[in-house]
Amino acid sequence: MRPDAELSLPAEAAFVSVLRATAVSLAARLDFTVDDLEDLRMAISEAAGLVLAQATPGGTLATAFAFGEGRLTVRVSGPVTDPAPVERDDFAWQVLSALTVDAASDVEDGHLVVTFTIVSLAAF
Repeated sequence: MRPDAELSLPAEAAFVSVLRATAVSLAARLDFTVDDLEDLRMAISEAAGLVLAQATPGGTLATAFAFGEGRLTVRVSGPVTDPAPVERDDFAWQVLSALTVDAASDVEDGHLVVTFTIVSLAAF
């Protein structure tokens, strides 16, 4: 994924609101509907929560955004001490999967990575 925008924040729950606000601002510029923006807000919260649950204290929560025609792909990652894949039966994963058209998680070089794509209803 080649990002169009990136944001790095401390890997702390207090900064998730900044991440949500940034994501929603970017999606609003792509003409996402109000309902799409709410879905994105929840998806960002769930993806960040999954990463933060394993994040190394003092680490960085890195987020990359890739824009497309009526779609936004988001990649949230953070360093983890003992990397473990996200459990597919985890409630947060179920919510994320329901809100997006594509969700994936992986461990890359000691970082937990959660990627998802959300498509605007306005694109249909």
